[in-house]
Amino acid sequence: MKDTVQTLDPRKFRDPLLTAKGEPRASVALTDPETLWFNTGTLCNIECVSCYIESSPKNDRLAYLTASEVTGYLDQLEDRKWGVREIGFTGGEPFMNPEMIEMAEAALIRGYDVLILTNAMRPMMRRTMREGLERLASAHGNRLTLRISLDHWSPEFHDDERGAGAFEKSLIGMRWLRDAGIAMTVAGRTMWNEDESAARAGYAALYEREGFAIDAMHPGATVLFPEMDETVDVPEITTACWSILDKSPAEVMCASSRMVVKRKGAASPTVLACTLLPYDPEFELGATLEEAERPVQLNHPHCAKFCVLGGASCSA
Repeated sequence: MKDTVQTLDPRKFRDPLLTAKGEPRASVALTDPETLWFNTGTLCNIECVSCYIESSPKNDRLAYLTASEVTGYLDQLEDRKWGVREIGFTGGEPFMNPEMIEMAEAALIRGYDVLILTNAMRPMMRRTMREGLERLASAHGNRLTLRISLDHWSPEFHDDERGAGAFEKSLIGMRWLRDAGIAMTVAGRTMWNEDESAARAGYAALYEREGFAIDAMHPGATVLFPEMDETVDVPEITTACWSILDKSPAEVMCASSRMVVKRKGAASPTVLACTLLPYDPEFELGATLEEAERPVQLNHPHCAKFCVLGGASCSA
């Protein structure tokens, strides 16, 4: 049993095998690996109000990964024959990591698509990072994509979350990416009770004004993530839910992805079930990709609200 999850009903999400009602808890097998994520470290240049991973200029609970560590897992991908098409890098702010360009290049050289999640602010705009991105884009074209965290299409709501002036600073980075011809997508949020069509219309107007080649209506180009609030009561997912919801376990993110992290002070990285649960030891699957092939019990509110009921995925 674990005691780290806070919900309105404290009986929920305790037993990995059974729900609070004693029903068998749903699990998800790794059936079609598409994305291997690397968390480059939890340090970030800003501190957002609702950051699920609590990134900040001081949070180093997840240490910087190195290019050699990333290469080791790319070797394992080939050995295990997972068939992954995409390598994702997240943080923290990935461009805080001094080896970000080298890590991305290692994946691109092997033929993977690379997705980097960034706020497009000062760390990305350092000269060495800009030069590296231009070089990678010139060599690998649209197999390199940067997903920009733009919580809302308006400065007001975005800055409420990320700090005064954050919206304009991200736009400066996005304008540079536009002019450099580097592929961009956007990650927004649905935490303002805004109708999805209205949100997408707002992003579309922003893209048109700025000349950004981003499709506001495509869910993979403008990703709108549901709110992740562990204090909101959500139902537990049982094995019967698949048929009730007319949903397949293969549609859930942990059926197609895993994430590599390196904990502060650890000698080597470890593999987690997904990008959303970096600190919960229950979702730590082992040090190798072989160990990480085992099924994942959906024993967390994020599993229910974000993945099963929300239908969201961090991959492209």
